Amino acid sequence: MAMKTRQGPWTVADVPDQQGRTAVVTGANSGIGFEAAAVLAQRGAVTVLACRDTGKAERAAARLSATAPQALSATAPQAKVSVVRLDLASLDSVRAAAEQIRASHERLDLLINNAGLMMPPRGTTADGFELQFGTNHLGHFALTGLLLDRLLTVPGSRVVTVSSNGHRAGRINFADLQSERRYGRMSAYAQSKLANLMFTYELERRLRAAGAATIALAAHPGSAGTDLVRHFPGVMQTVYSRAGGVFKQSAAMGALPTLRAATDPAARGGEYYGPGGFAQMTGYPVRVSSNGRSRDEQAQRRLWAESERLTGVTFPV
Repeated sequence: MAMKTRQGPWTVADVPDQQGRTAVVTGANSGIGFEAAAVLAQRGAVTVLACRDTGKAERAAARLSATAPQALSATAPQAKVSVVRLDLASLDSVRAAAEQIRASHERLDLLINNAGLMMPPRGTTADGFELQFGTNHLGHFALTGLLLDRLLTVPGSRVVTVSSNGHRAGRINFADLQSERRYGRMSAYAQSKLANLMFTYELERRLRAAGAATIALAAHPGSAGTDLVRHFPGVMQTVYSRAGGVFKQSAAMGALPTLRAATDPAARGGEYYGPGGFAQMTGYPVRVSSNGRSRDEQAQRRLWAESERLTGVTFPV
């Protein structure tokens, strides 16, 4: 008898059992990071919340593990959840977080590079990088490089990096990566999200060449209702808040592409997942395409080399 194939959209019900697996999720104290971490913990994964604000992360961990008496909800009563301080805008913090994770976990199954900034006023990281490029791309590049050996020999291990529809407007300005000559909130954000995809594709190519057990994938949440939009200019805030369900969806729905990239047994290295609805803004997760600039292999290699130079982190592949 032929095996029946499940019909319908991919939902949290499709996330396989995660017992025995260890997942690190950056920016997991709120938004899609929290929602993704919650599902992984519910399915039995040992889950590490790597966050800049440890107070918020501890409260998030309490909600997941239900170890705190004041927890209002217990989404995963038996969850094994821990917190590591990670400020992606500081390479010292990235290195310290990586060391803490390495000391506690001999193997990793999932690294979900989720945390990010969206369109803040111009600022710089502790190391002098433009804030969005430094946080969204360089911080995650360094963290991945410092943890990758913990994943390389683990069957089924994955690195999932969260990009954005905004990558389509992005261009990697190698002559002014840090936006020192000219800063635009949207252009800097788009550059960082394009960099996330280029990093994923180059990492996947290197993993395949090395015959590694690990695969690299990307995802984007569409237009999810999270506090990521807190830096939007006033007019954009108004438009976004009035968009309702037509152009935005819940954080739980926005987390589904990440979860599919992280756990779907049918997912393959180098794939990109996002909402399947209009303009990839809402809907259940499907495999989606990215723009031509993200697929430029020469630019990917150049960005990789520049990222190694800027962070001082080299990869074991």
